[in-house]
Amino acid sequence: MKIFYLEMLSPEMLRPKHSGDPEFRVLETAVPQPTFNQYLYTLVGQQWQWFDKAGWTDEEWRDHVLAGNVRTWVAYKGGTPAGYFELQQMGHGRVEILYFGLAPDFIGQGYGGPLLTEAIRQAWAWDARRVTVQTCTLDHPGALANYQARGFTIYEMVEK
Repeated sequence: MKIFYLEMLSPEMLRPKHSGDPEFRVLETAVPQPTFNQYLYTLVGQQWQWFDKAGWTDEEWRDHVLAGNVRTWVAYKGGTPAGYFELQQMGHGRVEILYFGLAPDFIGQGYGGPLLTEAIRQAWAWDARRVTVQTCTLDHPGALANYQARGFTIYEMVEK
C-alpha cells in the first residue's frame, strides 16, 4: 500500500469544479452530532476499508467531534446524504481534510470534484495557511487524480 500526503499552499492553487446540479448541496452541520459523524464515516468509508475509527466508543466519537478543532460538512442530493468531509485544524495554520468521500450510490455521478472544491474552500476560509490531505492506494482509484486535479501536490509518499 502507498500513502500519498498532499498539500496546497495558497487558495489560488485551487482549480474548482462545479456540479451544475441544483439538487446537490453541501451544508455544514450546525450542531455537532458524534453519532452522525460516525454514521457518515461508515457510510462513506466502509467500502474503502476505513477502519482507523471503526472500534471507537461513543465517548471517543464525542471527544473527536466536540474537540473544537473539527468541522463537518455533508453533501446532499435531493435530501439524501451523498457524501461528507471533515476538516481539522492541526495547528500552525494547517487545516487537514481529515475525511472526504461520497456514499456508494453517488460515486461516478460527477460529485467528487465539486465536493472536494467545497472542502478546499472551507479549509482556506478557516484561517488556513496550508491545506493538507492524504490518500492511499486502498481509496477510490480516482481519489489521487481528483486531489491533483483540484490543485494539490504530493509532498511525501510512504510505502507500507
